[in-house]
Amino acid sequence: MDETTKKTPTEVATIAANARWGGGVTLPRAIYGSGDQPLRIGDIELPCYVLEDERRVLTSSSVQLAMAIAQGGSMVKGVSRLELFISGKIISPFISNELRERVQNPILFRTTANGKAYGYEAEVLAELCEAVLEARQQGKLQAQQRAIAQQCEILIRGFARVGIVALVDEATGYEKVRKRGELHKILEAYIAKELLPWSKRFPDSFYEEMFRLHGWDYDPKSVARPGVVGKFTNKYVYEALPDGVLEELRNKNPENKRRNHQYLTEEVGHPHLERQITAATTLMRASDTWATFKKLFDAVQSRAK
Repeated sequence: MDETTKKTPTEVATIAANARWGGGVTLPRAIYGSGDQPLRIGDIELPCYVLEDERRVLTSSSVQLAMAIAQGGSMVKGVSRLELFISGKIISPFISNELRERVQNPILFRTTANGKAYGYEAEVLAELCEAVLEARQQGKLQAQQRAIAQQCEILIRGFARVGIVALVDEATGYEKVRKRGELHKILEAYIAKELLPWSKRFPDSFYEEMFRLHGWDYDPKSVARPGVVGKFTNKYVYEALPDGVLEELRNKNPENKRRNHQYLTEEVGHPHLERQITAATTLMRASDTWATFKKLFDAVQSRAK
């Protein structure tokens, strides 16, 4: 006898529900959500989330609603309305195999309110809109599908202005966290976890050229230098490293008891430092005055941005 036949109707229903909602499998969790401020494009509102693995998702129902696809029951014989739509003979030729697979396998996740929802990565909506608009371009749509195409055009125009991922990040508040995460990755690459032993990183030529342009006497055997030299070093070398690196060096070395370069990593920080020293020295050599050097430096930096 099948095990299911031994169970009560309530138990069978519970098993079915667990199977549908992932059973005992740990679901990906949304760490940010748009809450009461959904993503708005024209009159279209899209609840959106950022999952713990950084996937940006829209709920499957909101994707269907955004495209003006007939709602009715959300499922027809176990198949979502969206799946039925892309399987139709008109739209199907414009749907890639990869996109079809993603639509047929929505992401089951936990919302920020700890509920369960099905969703799609945000890019899926953009790709669906492109498929519908391509079908319209080729004159394949039926009259009742033109409203869907109109909605897709509104959405695509909204995406084009900023980008769907950026829109989701802004709506959910993840934008600020993402920027902090990106800075963390930069600092991790540039800032060493342990203080490195001192070794000479700035060649004599760097200071020699700086002294020449200011008309100062240069003695390579002396470590005594005008106080402004440190400011110049920060401005023309360390500030040219990625944003946030110099600030972190100042946090690590607030009283300047060590050399800043001792806090840089050997793999990334030091090579970039050496390239910037070489670049600044080359520009100083090409200059007759400090004003000329500053002009050349600013021009090079503006082109690099």
